[in-house]
Amino acid sequence: MDEVEVVVAHSERATLRVGEVFVKVDGHPTHLATEARAMELAPVPTPTVLWHEPPALALAAVPGTALGVLGAPSEASPAAWAAAGRMIRRLHEAPLPPWPGRPLADVEADLEQECEWLLAHSPLPSEVVQRNREIARGALRPRRPAFIHGDLQITHVFIEDDEVTGIIDWSEGGPGDPMFDLAILTLGHEERLEELLAGYGRDVDRGAIRAWWSLRSLTAARWLLEHGFDPDAPGCEFDVLRARMREGA
Repeated sequence: MDEVEVVVAHSERATLRVGEVFVKVDGHPTHLATEARAMELAPVPTPTVLWHEPPALALAAVPGTALGVLGAPSEASPAAWAAAGRMIRRLHEAPLPPWPGRPLADVEADLEQECEWLLAHSPLPSEVVQRNREIARGALRPRRPAFIHGDLQITHVFIEDDEVTGIIDWSEGGPGDPMFDLAILTLGHEERLEELLAGYGRDVDRGAIRAWWSLRSLTAARWLLEHGFDPDAPGCEFDVLRARMREGA
């Protein structure tokens, strides 16, 4: 019998792997239902749903390897990054799912709250927090919503032979800012942005992408610290924030 591998586990969610099957357990009453529905509607490769019995969802593994990991250079080719861009464009041009996205007012409130926490607890110099806070506010602009993944980390996009074989973890899928997806995928891998955009194409707001790099890193920091992750590891969120200081943008 295959061993049970704990992929991730914290107070909100656990994901287990047994062979080629992933089982997610989520205490929130709607997260897994939203994830299953988002995968059904998304016009891109997604994991096959094997069964869904709340509070658990079983998914088949997708072939290929992740585009990369946060904190290490991506070994994927420029062609693979361009393929990811084309797939994301396909998602963003799809009809909106029939549930609401997250209001910008909530995003703004989170930004202010998390920045105040960072300033009070001093894991970063105050000037780094304040400068990135200013940059992050550039993401809080009116925008036409698109069907977005909502948590498009580099480990959630799988590639084989320079083609996308699957995009996983859709619990945040819904209407939102398409620049957010592009920013999350390139967080810590800013040097691959142009390769991604070579496939994604037109109508890109690079300023908004940079703003989302700052906003995501600021708002994720406390959660990461409280759940045993290290945003100060090389190439991770705190390095992203420091980079904005070095480039002055």
